[in-house]
Amino acid sequence: MHNSLEVLLDSLIRNRIEALYSDLLKNNTSYNQSSSDRNLYFNELHELLPQDMHKTLFLYDDAELSVQTILEREIYLQGFKDALQLHNELNITST
Repeated sequence: MHNSLEVLLDSLIRNRIEALYSDLLKNNTSYNQSSSDRNLYFNELHELLPQDMHKTLFLYDDAELSVQTILEREIYLQGFKDALQLHNELNITST
């Protein structure tokens, strides 16, 4: 039962984060500018580094994205837990 709940939560979190990214792309110029800057800097590094370092750069980028994905999930999950705790505390104090 615990595994099925975790799979359900993972799916919910992944879908919600994808929706948030979609909203950011449509509505947040700061996000778009930072994303463009990041891509520009990555491409500059790729061009400036010797050929034998390109794989290392891609591995670094992949590791960075993996860390970001884990962090996003944990932040979202913690926010959900905090909201549930706040909801429970408000229900306790109002009764």
